[in-house]
Amino acid sequence: GISATPGFRVDLRYDYIDQSQLRHGNDTAGSADVAAAQAAGTLGETETKTTNHYYTLGFDYSPNREWGIHVQVPYIDRDHGTLAFDNVNPGAIDTEVSSSHTKALGDVKLLGRYQGFSPDGNLGLMFGIKLPTGKHDENFASGPLADSPLDRSLQVGTGSTDVILGVYRFGAVNRSWDWFAQALYQHAFRTKDDFRPGDSLNVNLGLRYMEFGNVVPQLQINAKTAPHDTGANADTLNSGGRLVYLSPGATVALSKNIKLYGFLQIPVYQH
Repeated sequence: GISATPGFRVDLRYDYIDQSQLRHGNDTAGSADVAAAQAAGTLGETETKTTNHYYTLGFDYSPNREWGIHVQVPYIDRDHGTLAFDNVNPGAIDTEVSSSHTKALGDVKLLGRYQGFSPDGNLGLMFGIKLPTGKHDENFASGPLADSPLDRSLQVGTGSTDVILGVYRFGAVNRSWDWFAQALYQHAFRTKDDFRPGDSLNVNLGLRYMEFGNVVPQLQINAKTAPHDTGANADTLNSGGRLVYLSPGATVALSKNIKLYGFLQIPVYQH
């Protein structure tokens, strides 16, 4: 979404993430793993589903080739179900699913950038802030946990104000190929209700083929690392991780001013 061309741009993006797989460390966790953990008394919360729909509206303005500002406004639709610990029978797990369905505005991001380090503007810095605009007090809607607070990591907002810093570079390999690289670090410096999300580092690498005219195939590597969330209201053991995705996709120019793009993120490493 970064451009060296002055002007105003609007971006509408939809992301679908179906978290349908129980995880433990680097591996999937099957029913036998769950049964063994329960027998050993080490079983954590067992999710039955978490389906996410993200709708993000972006506004980008560059008054000149050196400076730019970007605003991201997310709307989140999340359906979640879990089998939690049985409050009546210690050591046991509820047999009835506790569920929630959240639809709300998420945390807004305001980002500035400067790319005046080189004549062609292919090296830049990003700096900005994430605002605590999203709700973080949603409750479970049904099941044994009905009316009790949803895990903070499942809320549409973190309740924190975060600083965002990043660097990016893009350029041409040759006439047919170009590339980009980006690193983005996020740190919560003001928190609320004894919850601090773990600092995150996102690194993205991309390669694009430019010889098909209006169709530009792309291949990205997307990586993220984050430590556990902390605080009395954090689900510490079930947060944080290291993720690497391979993301093939394409951008199609529908007209001079309108482009359509899509990517499929394939997990190659998850911890």
